Amino acid sequence: MKEAAAELGHLLVFAFLFCVGAFMVAPVITDVTMAALCPGQDQCSLAIYLTGLQQAITGLGALVVTPVIGNLSDRYGRKALLALPATLSIVPLAIMAFNQTRPYFYAFYIAKTLTAMVSEGAMMCLSLAYVADKVPEGRRAAAFGVFSGVCTAGFVGGTIAARFLSVSSTFQVATLASVAAAVYLRAFVQETDRGASLLREEEASRLLFPPSSSPEEASPRLPPLRKAPSLLEMATLLTSSSTFTRAAVVTFFHGLGETGLQTALLYFLKAQFHYTKNQYANLLLIIGITGSFSQLTVMPLLAPKLGEQKLLVVALTGSCVHGFLYSIAWSFWVPYLAASCVILSILVGPCIRSIVSKKVGPSEQ
Repeated sequence: MKEAAAELGHLLVFAFLFCVGAFMVAPVITDVTMAALCPGQDQCSLAIYLTGLQQAITGLGALVVTPVIGNLSDRYGRKALLALPATLSIVPLAIMAFNQTRPYFYAFYIAKTLTAMVSEGAMMCLSLAYVADKVPEGRRAAAFGVFSGVCTAGFVGGTIAARFLSVSSTFQVATLASVAAAVYLRAFVQETDRGASLLREEEASRLLFPPSSSPEEASPRLPPLRKAPSLLEMATLLTSSSTFTRAAVVTFFHGLGETGLQTALLYFLKAQFHYTKNQYANLLLIIGITGSFSQLTVMPLLAPKLGEQKLLVVALTGSCVHGFLYSIAWSFWVPYLAASCVILSILVGPCIRSIVSKKVGPSEQ
């Protein structure tokens, strides 16, 4: 694991800077949205509707765009395609760094909706493919956990900064962090060989130690795509492996619940308990610190012992408890208790990614 961390050091620094910039605005965006759309009010249906619409458009766009970008990275390189989300993420932040009035908010809203189709899904997708190019299957679950933990640490760093900055300064510093991430990617992150070295090692290992005929080892690999995938080919991929199909179903419904919760939660806390920027930051800090600890410590410890599938069941249970506690919150401190459940729920993503990653070859990550 230490060797993998050393090999991926520059990618981890890039991911940390990217997440600092992306998540620094999370504690302030609710107040900015409310001030632009419903000034002087604690409740604003328009803000919730627009946020939900943005999530829906971004999700549908990412469904189409992310597989195309991922496939192109198999041919042209992870670093080359990572530059796209790293650069696009700067645009909406720069708009709000200039001004937070209503016209600029709508410009930010449109820019964020369009750029998020590429930046939010593709950054994580391409980074995990980069990790898979460098790390063998046996250590991949822990490596994904470490990478996710570093991203969560970036979330914590950005949230701490927002806790002590003014609203306008928050967007300015977030813009600088995003620019720094793009520059660092360009200057220091090295291109991978798309798993060629791992493939050679795997072939050599098979020659020395022929694989047994256990069902897990004999599981089929996904068919490779040699051009940008069509919707039909994407549907074929989803049904080409029973494990992949089940992982996709779990991902969809988990994402549906989590996205719905995240869309309305901050506005709910504003209306119900009159949360402010600092209270949002405190809540997000609990989520970030707990999540970072879980992915950097709990995931590497439990994944080898329980296996990804059993750990996924535990994580999904924690996710259910997490959402349920928010739904019955009767006092301002209950959301803080609910946030502690992230220690389990945040492991859903790394578990699913590891399961899916083992179903494709090194050049198809």
